[in-house]
Amino acid sequence: MSSPTAAKSFKTLRRNTQQRREIREVFERNSRPLAADEVLHLAQRKVAGLGMATVYRTIKVLTDEGWLVPVEIPGASPRYEVRGKAHHHHFHCLKCGKLFELDGCLEQLGKLIPPTFRVVDHLVLISGFCTGCHRGPKVQPATAPRNAASPV
Repeated sequence: MSSPTAAKSFKTLRRNTQQRREIREVFERNSRPLAADEVLHLAQRKVAGLGMATVYRTIKVLTDEGWLVPVEIPGASPRYEVRGKAHHHHFHCLKCGKLFELDGCLEQLGKLIPPTFRVVDHLVLISGFCTGCHRGPKVQPATAPRNAASPV
C-alpha cells in the first residue's frame, strides 16, 4: 500500500515531466528563438500551473545538455533556440521584441574584413519592425502646439 506522501511525490514527478516535455515541444513548434516569458505563455496553454521557475530550470537543463543554445541580444534578456539549425541570422522587432530567424548569410560580409584579419565566427542582428508591428495602427504625427500669440 502506498503512502499519501509517495502518491504526491509520484504526481509531482509526473507533472514536472509533463511540464518539461511541453516546454521542449514549445521550442519544437516555434521556428524562432524564444524568451523565457514567451515559453511560459505558450506552454501554459497546455499545462496549467506551470511557473516561471520551472521554465528557467528546464531551459538551463536543456542548454546544459546542448539541446538549446542561447541567442544574445544587446540590452535584452537572452532568447533560446534548438541547436543544430543551418547557419542563419536574426531579425529583432523593436516594437514587440520578438526575434525571427533569417535563413542564409550575407555573402558580401567577407569583403568588409581586412585581408590580414582572421575571422572565426560572426553574428548579424538586424533590427526593425516585424510585419505585425509595421502594419499596426498608424500613429498620427504630433502637430506643433499653437502659439497663443499667433493669428488664427
